[in-house]
Amino acid sequence: MEKLTSKIINKKTKNIKILQFGEGNFLRAFVDWFIKKMNDQGLIDSHVCVVQPLPSGRVQDLKEQDGLYTLYLQGIENNEVIRNHEVIDVLSDFINPYTEYDRYLDYAKKEDLELIISNTTEAGIVLDENDLDFDKTPKSFPSKVLSLLKTRYDYFNHDVSKGLSFICCELIDNNAKKLKEVLLKLSELKGYDNDFIDWINNSCHFSSTLVDRIVPGYPKGDINETYNELGYIDENVVVGEIFHLWVLENDEHIKNIFPIHKIGLNAKYVESIKPYKERKVRILNGCHTLMVPVSYLYGIDTVRESILDKYVGEYAKKFVYDVVIPTIDLDKDDLTSFANSVFERYLNPFVRHELMSIALNSISKYKERVLPTLFDYNKLNGTYSKVIAFSLASLAIFYQGKRGEDDIKLNDNAQYLEYINSIKNDSDYVYKFLSNTDFFGTDLTKLNGFYEYVLDYYNRIKELGMKKALADFVEGHYE
Repeated sequence: MEKLTSKIINKKTKNIKILQFGEGNFLRAFVDWFIKKMNDQGLIDSHVCVVQPLPSGRVQDLKEQDGLYTLYLQGIENNEVIRNHEVIDVLSDFINPYTEYDRYLDYAKKEDLELIISNTTEAGIVLDENDLDFDKTPKSFPSKVLSLLKTRYDYFNHDVSKGLSFICCELIDNNAKKLKEVLLKLSELKGYDNDFIDWINNSCHFSSTLVDRIVPGYPKGDINETYNELGYIDENVVVGEIFHLWVLENDEHIKNIFPIHKIGLNAKYVESIKPYKERKVRILNGCHTLMVPVSYLYGIDTVRESILDKYVGEYAKKFVYDVVIPTIDLDKDDLTSFANSVFERYLNPFVRHELMSIALNSISKYKERVLPTLFDYNKLNGTYSKVIAFSLASLAIFYQGKRGEDDIKLNDNAQYLEYINSIKNDSDYVYKFLSNTDFFGTDLTKLNGFYEYVLDYYNRIKELGMKKALADFVEGHYE
C-alpha cells in the first residue's frame, strides 16, 4: 500500500497568500478544511505555507506527503449519523523557522502574501521582553511575527498597502487584539520608530475569533482499518466532528480577502464575539458542568449515555432551554438552533466523552460556566433556578468522594479538596460548602431562598438516592 502523495491524488498548484502558524490537528481539521471549501467555490485562490511554531513538530511529515492528508468528519447532523472523508489539498509549503529562518523571512518579501492564521495554543500569544534578538529565530510567536513584519516593512519601503492581516484561533478572549498589543509593546522595546508602529496600527488588520469543533485527531486505535478503507497509507490522517463554528470579529478588509461567510457553512463575521462566547460557555460548557455530578452519581459515565437517559437527558435539556437560553442576549431562534446542535454533539456515537474528564476542576468551572446563568435568571424571574440548586446539591455530594461504595477520583485545587475533607462530616456541610467565597466568588447562602433549595435537594438525594431524587425532580413532584 502506497503512502498518500500527489502521485495518488492530483494536486493543483496555487499561489500562496496565507501563512499558517501551527500544523496541529485542529488547524488541519478546521481552518484548512474551510480554506479548501473557499478554494473549491472560487471565493479565494490560495494555498497555505505552514510555519512550525516550535522546534519540534510535524512539518516534515506533512512535506513527505506533499501536504496532502485525509480528514474524517463524523457525528450527528439533523438527527442523521454521518461519517465521511475527503483529502485536504491546500498545504503547499512547509517551514521550520528554527532551521530555515532566512526562508521564513523571505515570505515577508512575497508580493501576494495577505494573511496570517494562527493557533499557537493559549500560551502562544505572550509577551517575552527578553525575546528581542531578531538576528536569529525568535522563540515566541509574537516575536517571530514582528520579525516578519519589520522585514516586510523595510523591503517594501514602508508601503501602506503591504500590511498583513491576522486571524487568530488561540483559545483566549480577544486573541487577535492581544496579539496586536504584544506586537506594539515589542516594537517599543525594540526601539522601532513611530512610522513602523503606525504601519502596524493602520496597515495591518486583526480579527479575533471564536472557534469550535472537537478534533480527536489521529485515529491510532483504528488506523489499520482506516488505511484499508482509504486504500493508501496516510500518517497525517485526522478525525473531527461534523459540527463546526467559526465566529470572526468583523474587519472589512479581512472580510474581503477571506470571505468565509459566503460558503454556506457555520461561519460568520460579527461586530462582537462576546455573546457568541457567552452562548458557547453557558450552553455547551455550562451544561457539561451542571450535568456531571448529577449524572455521575446517577451511575452514568459518559456524556452520550447521560443524554440518552430519560431523566438525566430531560434534566439537561430543562437547564439549557428553560434556564440558560432566556438569559442570553441573542436571537432566540438562533440560540435554540445552537442548543439543538449541542445535544446532537453530545450524542455523537463516535466520541466517548467521559464525565470524569469534564469533572476536572469542577468548582472553578461552576463559577465561570454556571453561576452567571444563576444570577441572570434571578434578574429575569426574581427567583433562583431550582435546576441549578439541584445540581449544586449534587456537586456537594460529589465532592464528598463516594459513588455508592466506590471512591470518586476527585481532581481539583488541593486547597479546595483539603477544605472539603475537613468539613464533609459536619452537620452544616452544605452551608459551609456554599458559603466558601474562594469556591464561588460569593457567599451563595446569602441568596434569598437559594440555600434552602440546595439543602432540601441535598437531603432528598441522600435519603432517596440520586435515581429516585432526580426522577421526582424531573417529573415535578417537588420542584
